[in-house]
Amino acid sequence: MTLAANRIVAGEGLTAWHLAGPDVTLPGLIAIVSGLILGLFAAWPKARLIGATLGLAGIVWLLSQSASPLLEGAGEYARVSPGLGFWCLLAVLMLVMADAITSLSPGPRTRIALLASMLGLLAIVLGTGLLSDLSIMQEYASRKDAFHAAALRHLTLAFGSLASATAIGIPLGILCYHGPRLRKIALPVLSFLQTIPSLAMFGIMIPLLGWVANSYPAAKAMGIAGVGFAPAFLALLLYSLLPVVANMVAGLQSTPEKARDAARGMGMTTWQLLMRVELPLGLPVILAGLRIALVQNIGLAVIAGLIGGGGFGTFVFQGLNQTATDLILLGALPTVALALTAAILMDVLVELTNPTPRKAS
Repeated sequence: MTLAANRIVAGEGLTAWHLAGPDVTLPGLIAIVSGLILGLFAAWPKARLIGATLGLAGIVWLLSQSASPLLEGAGEYARVSPGLGFWCLLAVLMLVMADAITSLSPGPRTRIALLASMLGLLAIVLGTGLLSDLSIMQEYASRKDAFHAAALRHLTLAFGSLASATAIGIPLGILCYHGPRLRKIALPVLSFLQTIPSLAMFGIMIPLLGWVANSYPAAKAMGIAGVGFAPAFLALLLYSLLPVVANMVAGLQSTPEKARDAARGMGMTTWQLLMRVELPLGLPVILAGLRIALVQNIGLAVIAGLIGGGGFGTFVFQGLNQTATDLILLGALPTVALALTAAILMDVLVELTNPTPRKAS
């Protein structure tokens, strides 16, 4: 951990055995070391999973029990933050846990249960105030209303742009599937948009929508402007189109030719063939495209904070301007957690729609 005089200056690094007395540090260190040792046994994934859980519990114990003693007598503006050792241990233990779960190959329901358990434990730790003395939690406490508003805006940007891209991309994908000429034009154009760097794309939206707002008062009255929500939403929408359209085409093309022939032999029309055969069989590939777009949007929505679009990026860029690391983390950590949760849920959904799902070991 690090102990700093205030939220901006660099803190003094403290090793685990200097955080508090032996009655606090020894249980945490024993749990961490035991977890790392169990993580070495690649042939025993269940033991590795238990070890990773034990190690994570150990570092949470050290954080929760040592922050308050460190702040005593350190000054009114003193801050305590996790140090480099914490982040390294967290990364190692999370990788061990992910590898163990992959080796166990749990089914969709088990993965949902594991995710719900992890989120529930995280909610308990945060809700009970065990980590309230940490600097990042103090940043949250002083910006609680702003954080909730940013979270709502971030979700609106990510999911709203995906919903719009889906409404546009699915019909466009169907047209591209049935029209090779349109496909040869649309996919390269969407691929080109995908290659534009995110900062450049957001920058292009500023003068474009600024001109629209100045030229059309009705658009300005609807909230369209060169900065704010509109350019961020439009940029995310454009980025989402390629995975949606490309996977729509790929999903429809993945239908076995024998299935098409059987459907035509039954007298199905082109529309019936699409709705009853091609879309159901291609659904896993189509959902995989939506997964790519959603996770991408959750990450790129951080850039919206740079142009006044709101979201968690607001805290990231405020923290960069103030050289306040914990304020940066206040925006970055929820973004990472949201992206991981969305990826896991979408992976489960893709597997549930797969006509030939893998067997759980």
